[in-house]
Amino acid sequence: MVVMALDHARDFLGFKAFNATDLTKTTAAYFLTRWVTHFCAPGFMLLAGTAAFLARKEKPALSRFLVTRGLWLVFAELTIINFAWTFGFADPGLMVIWALGWSMVGLAALIWLPSRALAIVSVATIVLHNLFDGFHAGPLIGATGAMSSNVGDWVLSVLHQKNNPVTYPLLPWVAVMALGYSLGPVWTLEPLRRRRALLLLGLSCVVAFVLLRATNLYGDASPWVSQPTASFTALSFLNVTKYPPSLLYLLMTLGPLFVALAVADSLPAAVVRVLIVFGRVPFFFYALHLVVLHLMALGLGLSQGFDASQFVSPFWKFPKQYGLNLAEVYVAWVCAVTALYFPSRWFSGLKSRRRDWWLSYL
Repeated sequence: MVVMALDHARDFLGFKAFNATDLTKTTAAYFLTRWVTHFCAPGFMLLAGTAAFLARKEKPALSRFLVTRGLWLVFAELTIINFAWTFGFADPGLMVIWALGWSMVGLAALIWLPSRALAIVSVATIVLHNLFDGFHAGPLIGATGAMSSNVGDWVLSVLHQKNNPVTYPLLPWVAVMALGYSLGPVWTLEPLRRRRALLLLGLSCVVAFVLLRATNLYGDASPWVSQPTASFTALSFLNVTKYPPSLLYLLMTLGPLFVALAVADSLPAAVVRVLIVFGRVPFFFYALHLVVLHLMALGLGLSQGFDASQFVSPFWKFPKQYGLNLAEVYVAWVCAVTALYFPSRWFSGLKSRRRDWWLSYL
């Protein structure tokens, strides 16, 4: 969540002159600032599935909770989160909270499968979904703003193709959440065995990523190519597809995540205490950090001589001449996360003191 805030600080406060992953225009620092945040969405999806397993609810109760919380997140994406992104409702986007919500609804059905079948379905979907890369849907929103009536285009876009307004196609994300649920028993192992299992799983994913990516045969719609320098060739190797998350993207991100989870027990206690505060209030933090960063962008824009109306929009429509350099973005990110710690700690305390049913949805 803290790393996610870095990506959104760059979105809201950084220069808009180029795409951070466009190797013809970017720098290594900009690219890696974007690349490191690729670990966020897979982490959210995977650990949401693991948390569902560790909730230790009976399947009927867990299924009901996943459906109701998932539908709440879909509603929140279209209302609260959309407003935080845009300060309006003119540019709805179906992004990560939408995908989290529908993935929970999907998991509510999948948990009824036998454990081994669920693991097989999850891994098979992650491995095989790139077979659909050759299928392409038409635009869902026409030049006049009219919605497409082609059901096939909507189905393909919702499941597998980024296509405005669908930013996070669902099929691979549902599989990642189901994988997290399937791996739930790993967390019941005693610490040494758990660390070994996670390390083995993580290193296996990393090795599989390197070997498969090197071949350029399968697993991502964007092959890597040699660049003028060795460092940019390495960046091309890492520049895999997030929308939808390709097999190689998921191997590249889930592998190091498993390794990080294996060694998380060794983090200093003070760091753990701070991170747990954010982790206990995920939706609260997510919504609030977008509002805070958007307000910071509005203030910055006014200070740079722009009109306030130019910032009542999604960040990708901000003026091209607006923004901070990358070092300044990092400073702003640290300031924003520090400021967000205090309301997050207050709300975390509220959740620990009270047992109101609605608090479990935040």
